[in-house]
Amino acid sequence: MTENQEHKHDHEHKHRKQIVNRLARIEGHLRATKEMTAAGRDCSEILLQIAAVQKALDNAAKLLLKDHLESCVVKAIHNGNEEQVLSALNKALDNYIR
Repeated sequence: MTENQEHKHDHEHKHRKQIVNRLARIEGHLRATKEMTAAGRDCSEILLQIAAVQKALDNAAKLLLKDHLESCVVKAIHNGNEEQVLSALNKALDNYIR
């Protein structure tokens, strides 16, 4: 079993499609920012674009966290394995928020 298969959820997430779409837009925005940098555009313009990418990533993360709380955590409480899910969430939050 691959690592990807081990961590696959057996339930649907309400916001998954929105998150995937946001990440695709962020990917395009980041690519454009990279091209601006390679083309020698003004540093202040590039910094503004990097800030926009960071804000977009933060918003995608916020939506993912909301999705996780509404589905994974609720399901874990119903199934009695909330300690495992909360431990994983705490680890993820510790890595995300430094």
